[in-house]
Amino acid sequence: MALDLSQFRNLDPNNIGSWPPAAKGGVIALVCAAVLGVGYWFDTQEQLDVLERTHQNEDRLKKDFEAKQAKAVNLEAYRQQMTEMEQSFSTMLQQLPSKTEVADLLVDITQTGLGSGLEFELFKPGNASPKEFYAELPIQLSVNGTYHSFGEFVSGVAALPRIVTLHDIDISIPGKKADVLLMQANAKTYRYLDEEEIAAARKAQADAQKGKRK
Repeated sequence: MALDLSQFRNLDPNNIGSWPPAAKGGVIALVCAAVLGVGYWFDTQEQLDVLERTHQNEDRLKKDFEAKQAKAVNLEAYRQQMTEMEQSFSTMLQQLPSKTEVADLLVDITQTGLGSGLEFELFKPGNASPKEFYAELPIQLSVNGTYHSFGEFVSGVAALPRIVTLHDIDISIPGKKADVLLMQANAKTYRYLDEEEIAAARKAQADAQKGKRK
């Protein structure tokens, strides 16, 4: 059936009731389409955005839950590791001398050197450098001896009950005798800080941070 376009001519917008059925149907379709478009733009689209954000949040919550569940499953293992770390830390802390024991440790180092057959040219302790819970004490060493005596000295220092490390070791021939060598090194030993020293170190660090911010 051919569409008669003449019926759409001369339509009176003030008398829609007199319009032919095809024109009324067209207007109704346009109005419905406009209502649907406006509804989608102001309501449905927002709901879709909310739904998308909800899905994303759901994925994030699932990942958080899975991570926390894995931690909960391994909680006992973590506690065991923490206990072992605390025991290890306590053992290492016992190897650090107190302030009053440092002098004895310095004597032990010199006696180890003399017992290894070394002759000291320089044994110069430096100023302590405070860290978080311990202080680092540098010592400049310069000793004469043989390779064998140097090796015995290094082994003896490593066997001391307190922690002593050797750094920047330099061995040279100071004279004409090739069997008499000179070893220069920087030794470092460590002592733990008491509560007052730890508080002072933390205060100094905090003051330094404030100074940088200014």
